[in-house]
Amino acid sequence: MIRFVTSNRGKFEEAKRILNGVDLVWERMEYREVQADTNREVAIQSLRELKGMVKDPFFLEDSGLYIDALNGFPGPYSSYTFKKIGCKGILKLMEDIEDRRAYFTSVIAAFIDGKEILVEGTVRGRIAEGERGGGWGFDPIFEPDGAGGLTFGELGERKDLFSHRGLALRRFLRVLRDLKYI
Repeated sequence: MIRFVTSNRGKFEEAKRILNGVDLVWERMEYREVQADTNREVAIQSLRELKGMVKDPFFLEDSGLYIDALNGFPGPYSSYTFKKIGCKGILKLMEDIEDRRAYFTSVIAAFIDGKEILVEGTVRGRIAEGERGGGWGFDPIFEPDGAGGLTFGELGERKDLFSHRGLALRRFLRVLRDLKYI
């Protein structure tokens, strides 16, 4: 059994689909998310703060949207930015900007058998000209490379095949297998 520490039901459901075969428990909790320059730093610091509060083994995930033309903004501040200005705010910032290249990155930080483990997944793509599809967060405005111009929001569960979190979770699954954890 491994605990996934998150307050986000969508993240948990995604992890459950991808980590099929893993005895996954949702450790639903809010925790103070440190602010740092990278999602990697945020994930490491959050993991270390949770060590005394959550029983080993557990993991958490932190992700961010990085927009090239905005010097990587919102990056590790993606969650806060989404709460404050949402997709519409990002689209407003991108008005009249031709270079719409962006990427999503996901960092999984785990504490297993007393060891810290980090796994990352990054997916390149672009910011769409408008919102399309459902999903959560910036899903309706991010078109991953290789998805035929569809946004994460339009892909539905097929998003798992293209997403940064899906990539990181599949890498994490390999780590769990290598550790003979599953």
